[in-house]
Amino acid sequence: MAQVVADRASVIGQRLPMTYDAWRTWEVEGIKSEWVEGEVIVFMPSTTRHGDLLSFLSTLFTAYVRFFDLGRLVTDSIEMHLSGRGRVPDLLFVPTDQLPRLGETRLMGPAGLVIEIVSADSGARDRDEKKAEYAAAGVEEYWVVDGRVGERGAAFFRLGDGAYESIPLDPAGRIWSTVVEGFWLDPAWLDQDPLPDALDCLFAIAPQLLAAKLRRAGDPTASGR
Repeated sequence: MAQVVADRASVIGQRLPMTYDAWRTWEVEGIKSEWVEGEVIVFMPSTTRHGDLLSFLSTLFTAYVRFFDLGRLVTDSIEMHLSGRGRVPDLLFVPTDQLPRLGETRLMGPAGLVIEIVSADSGARDRDEKKAEYAAAGVEEYWVVDGRVGERGAAFFRLGDGAYESIPLDPAGRIWSTVVEGFWLDPAWLDQDPLPDALDCLFAIAPQLLAAKLRRAGDPTASGR
């Protein structure tokens, strides 16, 4: 099928009737979109804050997941294909045993963990619509982080009995992932402006990473773990 190319300015923020196959070949430079039951939802451009949060969380998860060989983290370029929907989460984590479902451009079925960063036009979509949708599809863990200008806050959910329940803070005020083994995060980090140094946070989460880095610096032949 020939690729369909559209003008960026004419489609920003629009909902456009389109078949799934047409959406898969559709292109608007610099624009992110999703497909839901016969409509393409075209996102508003991201803010600097949104990008900073995406980079921060991606750095933490990617290094952690690779070091412990837990699976693969994918940023906002891969479709998560669900029944009647083609979502493109900001971040998704696929555990090792589910990697056969991950292709070059899409994941067939739910990820283990999905993170959405709220933009100016996505508050209700991320907090309500996707929350219900991801729970029904079997996404085991869902994080919603506010990336809007002047806004702060995050919510963390795990799947139980077909619906999401909030993940409680531990006594130290941390959130522990139920999907990424041993991974925790201090929600206060996400409220800081500028955000804290991702590597400092990573070494707090997993001191083994720092120890491995120091070993490699002292002995280039040393094992990474």
